[in-house]
Amino acid sequence: MDDPVTGREGEPMRLLLFDIDGTLVNTLGAGKAALESAMLAVYGETGPIGAFDFHGRTDPAIVRGLLRLAGWTDGDIESGFDATWEEYLKSLDLELVGRGDRVHPYPGVRALVAAIEDDGRFAAGLVTGNMEGGAWRKLRSCGLEGHFRFGAYGSDSERREDLPPIARRRAEREYARNFDLRTAVVVGDTPEDIKCAHANGARALAVATGRHSVRELRDYDPEAVFEDLSDTSRLMRVLADE
Repeated sequence: MDDPVTGREGEPMRLLLFDIDGTLVNTLGAGKAALESAMLAVYGETGPIGAFDFHGRTDPAIVRGLLRLAGWTDGDIESGFDATWEEYLKSLDLELVGRGDRVHPYPGVRALVAAIEDDGRFAAGLVTGNMEGGAWRKLRSCGLEGHFRFGAYGSDSERREDLPPIARRRAEREYARNFDLRTAVVVGDTPEDIKCAHANGARALAVATGRHSVRELRDYDPEAVFEDLSDTSRLMRVLADE
């Protein structure tokens, strides 16, 4: 893989790495409800789940953080991981079905991912704290799963900053060419998404559709901040660094 993927007019293709919850999709708390159900089934408790900040964390880091606060050792926590994810995915299916068409993409998401798919300059993938099975269930619940050809997930690493290089390697296998993380853009709604991008030398495009305002996100120095993803034309220019 000596040559970069080339897109429109021979330019190298740019990786776009999207978060899911709070960025692409609003599942109305389906993931949290499913995780609570799974933890109760496997561990018999959840720790302080009502007060715990899920945003920007990987699923394994959430479970570990909650149970550490409840006094569990890492060994005991890890011994229940496999069973927890099995229960979680079953519960998530039920939670998503129960919410029906109330699960929805955020404003502008459908138009943006369609524009990216039609533009040869970009390769769109995922960098999300969701377990892989959970990520695809959430996207499928509102018809977005067909727009992303690769990704990295909480099931790959508890540490979010580990995920962009994993996504890049999968993109390289998918496209049979090299990609450069220094030209990649991580799109997300939390300070953790911004930190994850910068830890890997990538750019960060922050969007205030989650719990953080534009002002709060700017404090972490992303390269761009948007209220939402509805201005397709402007977003495409920013993503292309025009």
